[in-house]
Amino acid sequence: MIHKVFRARRVITAGGEVAASVVVRAGRIAEIAPYEAGLGDAEIVEIPDDSVLLPGLVDSHVHVNEPGRTEWEGFDTATRAAAAGGITTLIDMPLNSIPATVNSGALQQKRDAARGQCHVDVGFWGGAVGDNLADLPDLAHEGVFGFKAFLLPSGVDEFCHLDRAQLEAVVRATAEIDALLIVHAEDQATIAAAPAPHGPIYADFLASRPAEAEHRAILTLIDLAERYDTRVHVLHLASAGAVPMLRAARARGVRVSVETCPHYLTLAAEEIPDGATEFKCCPPIRGRSDRLGLWKGLRDNVIDCVVSDHSPSTIALKRAGGGDFGKAWGGIAGLQVGLAAMWTAAPDWVGLADLVRWLATGPADLVGLKHKGRIAVGADADLCVFAPHEEFVVDAADLQHRNPISAYHGRGLRGVVRSTWLRGEPITGDHPRGRLLRKEV
Repeated sequence: MIHKVFRARRVITAGGEVAASVVVRAGRIAEIAPYEAGLGDAEIVEIPDDSVLLPGLVDSHVHVNEPGRTEWEGFDTATRAAAAGGITTLIDMPLNSIPATVNSGALQQKRDAARGQCHVDVGFWGGAVGDNLADLPDLAHEGVFGFKAFLLPSGVDEFCHLDRAQLEAVVRATAEIDALLIVHAEDQATIAAAPAPHGPIYADFLASRPAEAEHRAILTLIDLAERYDTRVHVLHLASAGAVPMLRAARARGVRVSVETCPHYLTLAAEEIPDGATEFKCCPPIRGRSDRLGLWKGLRDNVIDCVVSDHSPSTIALKRAGGGDFGKAWGGIAGLQVGLAAMWTAAPDWVGLADLVRWLATGPADLVGLKHKGRIAVGADADLCVFAPHEEFVVDAADLQHRNPISAYHGRGLRGVVRSTWLRGEPITGDHPRGRLLRKEV
């Protein structure tokens, strides 16, 4: 069999950056050879000297919304956007599709909708909504990568949040089947006591989702995870004030992990214009001090990974109320630009190997995909050719996700994805070759 070799002066491997020839056979990395190694009859892919060969990124937090709300987003458009941003694997959230992925029948509908449309590999989360405890073992057996729960209303009626008793029951249930529980951690009582979101002033919206809501919810999760020895994961951390409590919990052996998102690391409340509801998300984008604290959390290995929380909607929903933060849909559509945004905003101490750890290896490890998110022998040959010095200006109309609205519109970014490869073959958008993934049980 004629094999393929990706030859680059800069390759970010699992062992660090090297000049190498990455040998691919049957879609997997067979060898990482010296750059000048003899290549025999191989098909050679020469990576330009101004580019770096990265592993394909892994995004474990994507709302595809199909079936049911395909006008918001769908598998074809979401996976095109992922590939354009260097992402080769994504895990789809159990909402905002209809039906929500809370039982095996709904999971099958989701898979049926995705089949034949995916340009990257796609896996699925299940949902924990309080009245579906009996469905969790079946969903786990069917290969979901874990279960998502909300501690306050999710924004869609078909995906219910958990009260304190229901949360404890779900923690016990996931412990019994050794499943990962991922949680939107904002405390409902704290937010209920805050001013209601209203009007175009971003500071008013920020006051409606205080950092204390994140802190109280995370403390609750830590307590339950410790009590039942359950593996829990805090979604989309926005408040740097929670980093010390997470560090302390992990130091005493609590099985808690945490993610943040590019928008919390690259944007800041002080920079958001009033009425600019394209920046609305929950938890909200907080101030510059939180942004700095989250970078420090990554540096100190308290925050495990960075994922998009791609949560798109129609333009009409995103701009509902004419710039009213109380009425507009909350969610950032950032699937395609996360790598460039991170690279542009990164502090001086951050290198490409760090971005690979947070955007590729970390999310892959979170969901147990040891053959993804790394350039290593035996891993899938999922690759991204990245030009770190090339610059561009984001135009929402040019992005691949379905509705052309973006918090990054008009921003100058550094770092361009020149090509993305799935199991050693280029993703061109012509023939979807993505596979539907199942967690092995």
